[in-house]
Amino acid sequence: MSGAVNHEPPFQVDGWLRRLAARLLAPRCLLCHEPGDGGEPLCAACVAGLPWNRSACLRCAVPLSAPGICGACLQRPPPLGETRAAFVYADPVDRLLPRLKFHHDLAAGRLLAAGMVRAFAGLPGLPEALVPVPLHRERLRRRGYDQALELARPLARALALPLLPGALRRIRATAPQSRLDAGARARNLRGAFTVDGDARLPAHVALVDDVMTTGATLHDAARALRRAGVARVDAWVCARVP
Repeated sequence: MSGAVNHEPPFQVDGWLRRLAARLLAPRCLLCHEPGDGGEPLCAACVAGLPWNRSACLRCAVPLSAPGICGACLQRPPPLGETRAAFVYADPVDRLLPRLKFHHDLAAGRLLAAGMVRAFAGLPGLPEALVPVPLHRERLRRRGYDQALELARPLARALALPLLPGALRRIRATAPQSRLDAGARARNLRGAFTVDGDARLPAHVALVDDVMTTGATLHDAARALRRAGVARVDAWVCARVP
């Protein structure tokens, strides 16, 4: 009897306490603040609502009704071999990405990076290295972190790919792309990137960035890498604006 009193109730109480602590300390959904699904930072309903970019142009990642190459890329092929986007830039990704980009919400960044891992892990012909699209040093100084690098780090780690954060440099402090139309975006980025002279680049790399709209940033970065001798430059982005 004394053994039951001394041993069994504490085990039961301890198990109850563990369950209660797990419930109270479980991460909340970043979007609706309900308990996360299986310890994840999104609930099951919000996971189901993520706008995966499952059917898209292979060259620019614009959403299509069936995978292939869009008419614009057939007429004027971009300087990128392939472009992959994990998500369409739609709710709730269009709320999570600004939280990473402008509000230092690294939890949102980890969630989005995990989605990129899920989307890109099974791709055929993975690149030999990842190159995050850099900010200009003045903007990096003001912001304090580079959102593309925050996405690229866990992506490179999960896929066991080398990360080359210093290989590409932004040499001009350009105006924010979000304020410009398509033509102005291309002019704004022309000649904005260069490759570090000491960088050792493999033949096949993938640029990593947060959002692709017209592709002007990625195209100029790709041209700089190709001038430096890279045979194939792909782009991996978190989200594609339709």
